[in-house]
Amino acid sequence: MSDPASAPAPATPPQQAVALALGGGGARGLAQIGVIEVLQAHGLYIEAVAGTSCGALVGGAFAAGKLELLRDWMCRTSRNEMLRLLDPGLGRPAMFTGSRLVQTLRALIGEPRIEDLPLDFTAVAVDLYRQREVWLRQGDLWDALRASFAIPGIFTPLMMGEMALVDGGLLSPLPITAARLFGSRRVIAVDLNGFPPVRQDLPDHERAALERAEPGRAEPEPGLLSRWLEMRLGEDSRAGTRQRLGLADVVARALDTMQGRISRVQLALDPPDLLIQIPRDACLFYEFWRASELIDIGRREAEKALAAAGF
Repeated sequence: MSDPASAPAPATPPQQAVALALGGGGARGLAQIGVIEVLQAHGLYIEAVAGTSCGALVGGAFAAGKLELLRDWMCRTSRNEMLRLLDPGLGRPAMFTGSRLVQTLRALIGEPRIEDLPLDFTAVAVDLYRQREVWLRQGDLWDALRASFAIPGIFTPLMMGEMALVDGGLLSPLPITAARLFGSRRVIAVDLNGFPPVRQDLPDHERAALERAEPGRAEPEPGLLSRWLEMRLGEDSRAGTRQRLGLADVVARALDTMQGRISRVQLALDPPDLLIQIPRDACLFYEFWRASELIDIGRREAEKALAAAGF
């Protein structure tokens, strides 16, 4: 009879392996940091990530093992500090080059190659010349991320060989198909175009008005650069009502409208095993300085989705 003390310990149940499809939507994409934290806290093992735009930024940092660094940097960077990273693209086909921002993030996270990352990663971009989706799965991580978040008119395209690469959200705002490439049994998708929550205690006409309402705005910090960029970016955040639309705001709203429609089609044709939706009114597309608030929204929405699905 064997000694119970010498018997092997029972095997630890394996974690559930999943692939993530992280969507695009400007600063709302930072909510996906909170989503990833919750998924890991629930014991899910993320073996692969496909990301579009800001989803590629978050997913790339996670794949490199540097998500906490990105989170902490985003949370401590003020509005003016963030705006100073937007170097004007004078004489170029966009408002900003994105060079200063990428240089800062390279210094923070490092310069790995995609094929050397500890888990599979795909950044989704679009080639303007061939008008097709491009999956970037090798080469310099930051070239891939820079291409994936190059919103046309906002950031200059990334030239790679004979391709002019821009934001993957033009054709694939929710990269579910790219996430399935890895053969995972389960795919979790994060859609940044969810419907805003509506208070059920309001009269119908007020509830309808709330659905059309603009997101709340933080008070601007003083500074000439902030005021100049705010004029270029769009609506005056000090105003309680719609005042005007700037170039960047028009581009972003048009892209949001298109991405919302494409996302709904993608979800209907290829539904993921779990869908986590971030309200589309969580912030304006350029309000990256609201990182702490957005990450909390991501945590909350992930907890709700997991509880509802019994995942």
